[in-house]
Amino acid sequence: MGMGMGMGMGNDLADVLVVGAGPTGLVLACDLARRGAAVRIVDRSPAPPRTSRAKGPNARSLEVLDDLGVADEVLAAGSDPLPMLKYRDRLPVAETDPWADSAPSPDAPYDRGRLVAQWRLEEILRDRLAGYGVRVELGREVVGLTEAADGRHVDVTFAEGRRERVRYVVGCDGAHSSVRKLLGIGFEGTTAEDQVMVCGDVDLAEGALDRTRWHQWFDEDGAVMLCPIPGTRTGWWFQAGPERDGRGRPLAPTADGFRRLLARHTALPGRALTRAELLSTYRVNVRMADRFRAGRVFLAGDAAHVHAVAGGLGMNTGIQDAFNLGWKLGLVLAGHAGAELLDTYEEERIPVAARTLDLTSERLRATLEAIRRPGGGLDAAITPDTTGLGVGYRWSSLARAHDKASRPYETSRHAEAPRHAEAPRPGDGSPGSPQPGDRAPDAPCVDAATGARTRLHRVFAGPRTTVLGFGPGSAAVLREVAAAYGDTGVRTCRVYAPYEGGARSGPETAVDDDEGRAAAAYGTEAFSDTHTGTVIVVRPDHHLGLSAPADDAGSVHAYLRRLHGAGRPRNGSPALVDAARKG
Repeated sequence: MGMGMGMGMGNDLADVLVVGAGPTGLVLACDLARRGAAVRIVDRSPAPPRTSRAKGPNARSLEVLDDLGVADEVLAAGSDPLPMLKYRDRLPVAETDPWADSAPSPDAPYDRGRLVAQWRLEEILRDRLAGYGVRVELGREVVGLTEAADGRHVDVTFAEGRRERVRYVVGCDGAHSSVRKLLGIGFEGTTAEDQVMVCGDVDLAEGALDRTRWHQWFDEDGAVMLCPIPGTRTGWWFQAGPERDGRGRPLAPTADGFRRLLARHTALPGRALTRAELLSTYRVNVRMADRFRAGRVFLAGDAAHVHAVAGGLGMNTGIQDAFNLGWKLGLVLAGHAGAELLDTYEEERIPVAARTLDLTSERLRATLEAIRRPGGGLDAAITPDTTGLGVGYRWSSLARAHDKASRPYETSRHAEAPRHAEAPRPGDGSPGSPQPGDRAPDAPCVDAATGARTRLHRVFAGPRTTVLGFGPGSAAVLREVAAAYGDTGVRTCRVYAPYEGGARSGPETAVDDDEGRAAAAYGTEAFSDTHTGTVIVVRPDHHLGLSAPADDAGSVHAYLRRLHGAGRPRNGSPALVDAARKG
C-alpha cells in the first residue's frame, strides 16, 4: 500500500489529510501545521483557482486570520465594505452605507468585514502554510475512503490509483464534496430553481463607473450588481438576474449575455464590458449534512452546509468551522486530550450551521422584499448577526457552569439552533458579562514587561489555551497552572487592575488593565477592591471555557485536564510552533 509523502511523526503517516484547498481547508491546515501536526492538503484542481467568488472575511473571520498571523496582509489586499448606490430605471435613487454607524470598540477591534477577492485570500493563506513547510498537492482527487481495521487510521484512495494511510481526514471540498458522498452522508434541504443569479468576474472600460461604490440596479424585470474587486484597476464582480428564453427558463451566462444585461439595466453600453470570465450560475441551495463526522473523517465548510448568499456567511462559516476543529484535532494528536474531545465539533457547529441556514434564508427574504421598492438593495441582508461576533456555544459540554437542563442538545437536523442573540454582542452595550461558550472579548491593555500597548487577543494569539487571572486572589491558581501545564500548550496571564501597585512578578505573562477595559469586558469589576479574584479559561479558538472564583482551583484544574491531560507532555508530543507575528 502506498503510504504518505514523508511528513509523518517517526514514519510516513500523516496526522491529517485536508481535502480541498479553499479558505476553509487552508485555515485548518495552517492551524494544524503551527501545532506541529503532520498535515497534508490536496485539491483536485490542477492549478489554484482565480475566482473572486466570496467577497471577503467578516469581522469574526478577521479575528481568526489575525490569530493565524495574516490579518495585516488581508487588510492590505482588500478594502472596507463600500457604500451601496441603488438605481431604478437607470437612474440613481438612493445611497446607503450599512456601516456608517458602526465603529471598532475596545472589545471588538474589527467592526466590519473586508472586501477581498477569494483567490487573493487563498494566496495569502497558501504562503502562510508554505512557511510551515506544507504545500497544496494539486491535481489530486480522493475517490475512496476506508477506515482501517485497527480503527486508528483511514485508507485514502486517489484517482491516480495510489492508496495512502492517514490518521484523520477532513473534507473541505465544497458543496459537491466527494468526501461527503464517499461517506454516504445525506445532504438534505432545498434548491430554489426559480431563485437564480448569473455571476462572473468582468472588466469594465476604465472610468466607466465610480470604484468607490457598489452599484446595484434593481428593476421590475431584472437586476444587475457591480462591485469593484480590490487590487484591480478595471475588475468587477458581476451579478445579475439571468436572461431567459421564450419559456421563461434561465439561460446560461455568456459574455454577450452580460453585455445585453448591462445595456438593458444600466446607462452603460454593452461594449463597456471588455472581458468576462469565471462565469457561473448560482441557485439558492439550503442544505445541511446529516452529520459532520463519520469516525475519523470530518466535514467542514460548504461540504457540511450551504445556504443563501445573503449576508455573505458561506466562506465565513467554513473558516470558523476550521478554527473550531483545528485545536481539538491538535490536542488529541498531541496526546493531551482524549479522542472524545472531537465529539464537541459536531456538538458545537451543527447548531451554528442550522442557525446560519435560518438566518441567511431570512435575510434573503428581506432582501427580495426590499428590492421590489425603489431604493431597496443588498444592505437589507446586513445585520449585526452577519459580523459573526455574536456566535457562541453556551449549550456546549465544553462550556462549564452552563445549566445543561436549560437547553438539551439534540443531533437532529431539526434541533432548535441556539440563536446568536444569546451572547452579548461586542460593541452593542449589552448588559452582563460573557458566559462560558461566548466569544472571548478583546480589550486594550499594556504589556507589563515591556510597557508597550497590546490587547488581549494578542495575548491569546497562537495555538494555546489561555488562563486569565483577575484580582490578587488569582495568583496562586496561575502559579499552579503554569507549573502543571506550561509545557502542554497552556499560557497564564495575570491581568493587573489600575489600583494594584507593586512589582509584576511570576511565571505568567502579565498585562496592566490601565483603562479598566479588560475587567469591564469580562465583568470582573466586582473584585476590584477585595482579595478575591476570578480565573477565566479561554479556549484556543477564543471562546470562554470556564469562569470560576479564584478560590475554586479544583474547577480550573478539572477543565484543563479535559483539554490538556494530566499536565505532563507525553512521548511523541509535537512541539507547538508559534506563528511569527507582526507587531
